[in-house]
Amino acid sequence: MLTPHIYTPPPHNTLEVLFRDKHIIILNKPAGLLSVPGRGDDKQDCMLSRCQLEHPNACIVHRLDMPTSGIIMFALTKEIQRELSILFEKRLIQKHYIAKVHGVLREKKGTVNQPLITNWQQRPKQKIDYKTGKPSTTNYKCLKIIDDNKNSLVKLEPVTGRSHQLRVHMSSLGHPILGDQLYGTPLSRTASHRLLLHAQKISFTHPVTHSLIRINCEADFV
Repeated sequence: MLTPHIYTPPPHNTLEVLFRDKHIIILNKPAGLLSVPGRGDDKQDCMLSRCQLEHPNACIVHRLDMPTSGIIMFALTKEIQRELSILFEKRLIQKHYIAKVHGVLREKKGTVNQPLITNWQQRPKQKIDYKTGKPSTTNYKCLKIIDDNKNSLVKLEPVTGRSHQLRVHMSSLGHPILGDQLYGTPLSRTASHRLLLHAQKISFTHPVTHSLIRINCEADFV
């Protein structure tokens, strides 16, 4: 198991609301904040608990890794939580992320199909395992070359939603996300003080109103 780091969540400022009705609230999660409470009294400050200060009935629907910023959605009733969970299970909610990765991709777009499983000896890390890993698929596209041809800005679309999926898949291509302390190289780890991965867009059909919801949230590092 890896040595745990000290959890220092960002200051609790006003929630950045991207969408809200009586069923759903969509927020912009800051980097460095847990999505849900962790183990221990020092890890209770999280996006869910902050949301519940204003919306006591808020329920988790999906999660973002602590160092990842961007769009996160909460249900405001248990019934809507079930409905949204079904949409996620059926892959009827489309998400895409923006990231800065180390190096210049040889293929400007492609798909990574590599099964993932928890690396129990180095938790919370995940690893590629073709025997026992769960199917995991990520589509990627290079948007532009940046930083004097040293790095790339990429769009990432997770077809599946495994833990650390985007981070492991980009690292497996030899292009770890800048600032990734778990899956990066010494050079890419020190290239940024934070993980340069941001949940930028989400689209789905509202389970109650049946209207098409499209939310965009630009990354502060682009």
